[in-house]
Amino acid sequence: MYQPPQFRSNDATLAAELMRRHPFATLVSTDDQGFPFVTHLPLHLEERDGRFVLLGHCAKPNPHWRHLQAWPQGLALFMGPHAYQSPTIYPDLQRVPSWNYLTVQCKVRAHLVDSAEAKEALLKQLIADHEPAYLRQWQELPQDYTGKMLAGIVGLELEVLEWACKLKVNQHRPESHARMRETYAAGNEDERELAQWMQRLGLGGA
Repeated sequence: MYQPPQFRSNDATLAAELMRRHPFATLVSTDDQGFPFVTHLPLHLEERDGRFVLLGHCAKPNPHWRHLQAWPQGLALFMGPHAYQSPTIYPDLQRVPSWNYLTVQCKVRAHLVDSAEAKEALLKQLIADHEPAYLRQWQELPQDYTGKMLAGIVGLELEVLEWACKLKVNQHRPESHARMRETYAAGNEDERELAQWMQRLGLGGA
């Protein structure tokens, strides 16, 4: 990922927060012909001994797990809030539009999870992330039904080998910060979240 120094963050806490707040990731690896193969999926983040591990699953008919079995390395991409940046935020006219965004990119090594017990444990972690109240309903479903559901997926444990976090909110143009943050604060959900991140990063006033 292209990382100008003004946008690079080495703060693991911020990277983890972004991955947890925006867990619907893009997993990219290569297929049998060496061409990129993509699956979009929610991922659960764990921290083990200071390292990130991502947990998810794909449907068994999805060939991605077979590609990962043969070529285990790939990228997991998390896109946080993003929004258009108008040149009107600048006091001068010789400016052009841009786009602001927060993202985390993880280089991963995949391990397949195929036992029913391990897959169920993985599913419970994802349920806890997104709808904890559903866990009881899942546990009360007939075993023949849950067994079929578990047999239809392949679990993925993605060991994060390297990660990069990019926070692009025009840090290098302080003359734009106040107007940009004001504009974003009155905008849509992504824009409002960017305004909050600007505040956290000390951009555009207290």
